[in-house]
Amino acid sequence: MKKAELIEAPGLSDMLRTDQVILIDVRLKEDFEAEHLIGAFSNCVFEVDFVDRIFSIAPSLDDAICVYGHSNDSHESKVAADKLVVQGYRRVFEFRDGIETWRAAELPVEGTGTIADAPRLPDGSHQIDLEQSKLEWVGRNLLNKHWGEVGLRGGSITFRGDRFVSGLVSIDMTDIRCADLANDSLHDVLIAHLQSDDFFDVAHWPKAVFEITEATPIPSAKLGAPNYRVAGNLTLRGVTSPLSFEMVAGITSNGKGAAQASFSIDRTLWNVIYGSGKFFRRLSGHLVNDMIDLQFRVVTS
Repeated sequence: MKKAELIEAPGLSDMLRTDQVILIDVRLKEDFEAEHLIGAFSNCVFEVDFVDRIFSIAPSLDDAICVYGHSNDSHESKVAADKLVVQGYRRVFEFRDGIETWRAAELPVEGTGTIADAPRLPDGSHQIDLEQSKLEWVGRNLLNKHWGEVGLRGGSITFRGDRFVSGLVSIDMTDIRCADLANDSLHDVLIAHLQSDDFFDVAHWPKAVFEITEATPIPSAKLGAPNYRVAGNLTLRGVTSPLSFEMVAGITSNGKGAAQASFSIDRTLWNVIYGSGKFFRRLSGHLVNDMIDLQFRVVTS
């Protein structure tokens, strides 16, 4: 398959002077509005209708198109160029150095010149939104698995200077659900089993509490990857045991604090030993893996 042709700033400048190319900025709309190459169209490659909009900008597959993004270490222009080639455009150029290099060369740009400040969250403890926050679980044995959610009673997370500091979540062990058995008669059987003294003994311990007491930023963490190593304590079935894992935390685009993580716990550390090969022999089909996978998301109100 033919690839897009890479072009550098001088070549693109010459091409634009002769008006032989359709120039497309594939960054976020707000970045385009703040600053873009003169005459460029805006078509964000992160949006699902990117290809549909291309055909309204460049209706002929013989049109010469040049796409650009932020800089040569950001891949949006390459992704956009590859999409155009797949669609059958025969004259695709990629200015991979992007607007950062264009600006550094003191070549002309236009736009408002300003990007709205990133939303901030006031320092302090913020209550979590129980509708947006959730705790999911997966339990397994050798051949099968079940998964679902556990309800939350409340909680809070603390930020200081946009940095995650600590958090506490109260978990409602009387509200365990199994998604894979929804609308199945076995759902309530499994839930009763999990809530009995075989597992979480909910009659005596209806609430679990997880508290994060330490949060250490991970140096050079990329956006979307874990950016904190956190440590704290999980109190479950009357037992408090330490817990640590990596987590993603930050401020959302609408100014809310949020944190999420996926990790596993060894249930036997909290005296949940039913079906554990550590404690029983010859379990046959009653064997249950010791590890439970957990995934949580908390968002402030």
